[in-house]
Amino acid sequence: MRLVVERKPIRVNPDPKRVIARFFFNGNDRAKEVIERVMEISEAAAFSIVSPLLQEYSKRHRNITRVLNRHCSRLKPLFSELNIDYDTLTVYRKLLIGSYFTHEYSIESAAFFNPSIVEDPDQSELQEGQKRMIISFRAVGEGHISSITFRRALVDQNNNITVLPAGSYIDEAEIVRNAVYNKKLFFDKAVATQINIDVLKELESKLDHHFEYSNLRSAILDSQKLQESDMQKLEYDKILWLADSYYEIVFSLDTDISDRVIFPISEYERKGIEDARFVHFKHDDDTSVYYATYTAYDGALIMPKLLQTIDFYNFKIMPLYGAGAQNKNLALFPRKINGKYVMISRIDGCNNYIMYSDKINIWEKPELLQKPKFNWEFIQIGNCGSPIETPDGWIMITHGVGPMRRYVLGASLLKLDDPAIEIGRLREPLLIPNSEEREGYVPNVLYSCGAIVHNGKLIIPYGVSDSSTAFAELDLNDLINKLKEDGAISAQIDAEAAEKKKKGEKVTVADNA
Repeated sequence: MRLVVERKPIRVNPDPKRVIARFFFNGNDRAKEVIERVMEISEAAAFSIVSPLLQEYSKRHRNITRVLNRHCSRLKPLFSELNIDYDTLTVYRKLLIGSYFTHEYSIESAAFFNPSIVEDPDQSELQEGQKRMIISFRAVGEGHISSITFRRALVDQNNNITVLPAGSYIDEAEIVRNAVYNKKLFFDKAVATQINIDVLKELESKLDHHFEYSNLRSAILDSQKLQESDMQKLEYDKILWLADSYYEIVFSLDTDISDRVIFPISEYERKGIEDARFVHFKHDDDTSVYYATYTAYDGALIMPKLLQTIDFYNFKIMPLYGAGAQNKNLALFPRKINGKYVMISRIDGCNNYIMYSDKINIWEKPELLQKPKFNWEFIQIGNCGSPIETPDGWIMITHGVGPMRRYVLGASLLKLDDPAIEIGRLREPLLIPNSEEREGYVPNVLYSCGAIVHNGKLIIPYGVSDSSTAFAELDLNDLINKLKEDGAISAQIDAEAAEKKKKGEKVTVADNA
């Protein structure tokens, strides 16, 4: 018998009107032609074109003049090649040129799904029993490019959920590149991305044990000048793209959480930032930080990355390293266990693994934790966010993929002081797409990237066929008891199957189910 799960009467839907003004560039030659055409018109004509644009788009963006000026300034090298003195351009001509290199991108127009949920750092001015939450989403727009967006929510003493309205504007963050790179780790990652090994050896010999972005960029540009082959030059570009995967982003303090979008920045994530799993991590000294693991995708290569913040205004981003930092589905435990960081992963695309590390960005020696066991997860099993600590063990919400590639939610209970040991796993799905949830961008899929406990209930936000987000709730103690019960049944069945095997009798799937 399946557990009783309450679906909450609330749905968060995408809003195609949520747009960002992005830099648009179609190559140097075409860009130069556009600049020359704009330079040929009079100042009066430039003003008459850009003035109504500013009036119209100021209603859609917080500071459109800042955006247009920034996009114009990115063309400075082309102005030099055209023998145009950038500093002599008038304000309105710069804005007009910037507008020709700007386009609006609707971040939620195609899909909106895979939520994660954590406590808001700000829990002030609440009534007893209330909790303020931050929910992250995977938002998808034109070209199937994924980004991370946010909403703020309030859960009351009766576990009623109110998702606050999104703001009118969306802002991308300012990018800061001030990382100091560890040479060994950096070039180990470069080897994994299949960059030409001879190019890597050459650059490695030119850099100190620790180096900055400017040092690497200078060495790359010097080496590229000596290359005649475009393919060889591309190999140097790839190294710079990898360096671009380390950065910090900073949002303006006058933005609401719903105004902030983390959009792909580096070349290795140009096709999307996928499935962020946020966790409120507590250090041994009782300080805390928010981490999120996510998948960066460039159209061919998958790169697991780590995001860190304490306030959701400033974020530090870096790749993850090691044999365990492969493929998708990494989820960090919310504290160290026996002095080690602990991570769940799915390095082979099919099974759940567990890993331990002294350093949060280096993951080696993954150990097999779970294989698909029941028919509703025969294709693959994976986590649905960071495990949740209870006195009885770690609750890990899972997803299982079965017939017709239907995604359902399940759950497991792991031993508190040794999470490599599974105490129990639900023998039936926790949540299955119903008739109202099976239609969408990707049909028959329920998926989550994180859950939270409030007032003795487990609250699970989940993506509905990649088209919107809904919420489910169930009693925490009921879930724990069911996990223990199903664990005991499975242990008995496994023991009987082992006895059959010992006697030389054939063991079928049914014997283990």
